[in-house]
Amino acid sequence: MSPPVRYRRAAPAGPFSCRGISGFTLLELTFVLLILGILTAIAIPSHRGYQDKAVILKAIGEIRELEGQLDTFRAEFGAYPNSLADVGEAGRLDPWGNPYEYLNIAQSGNQGARKDKSLVPINSTYDLYSKGADGDSKKSLVPKVSHDDIVRANDGAFVGLALDY
Repeated sequence: MSPPVRYRRAAPAGPFSCRGISGFTLLELTFVLLILGILTAIAIPSHRGYQDKAVILKAIGEIRELEGQLDTFRAEFGAYPNSLADVGEAGRLDPWGNPYEYLNIAQSGNQGARKDKSLVPINSTYDLYSKGADGDSKKSLVPKVSHDDIVRANDGAFVGLALDY
């Protein structure tokens, strides 16, 4: 029979030694949290920018769709409708929850038409636009409240942000 094995307790190497215990130090954890914070600070605004672009593209697509309906109406009846209700789109809302704005310029004249920085009407047939994220707009594209509008200009050759026109 072999003699019993006696285990000897090792003496600590120093006053703060944790020999045999594995884990992360406070410095390592702080460093990891710092890196995660920096990555989050970079990712959130970038993601928000992509969301904003997607909503703008949706509004542009919807304006193009309405434009097609208005052109079909003109082909059938010889003139553009008086309102979006005439093409079955009364109260249609943009991605921000505001109704699309429509003005038949041929019927109302240039008085209510949207104008560029030179105060020249941006369309000769009809105006069709969204008031954008802020839900506010002016007839001219120059004021800051109109910069986020999604506009149809040059009789459909341009549809996009008023700021880009």
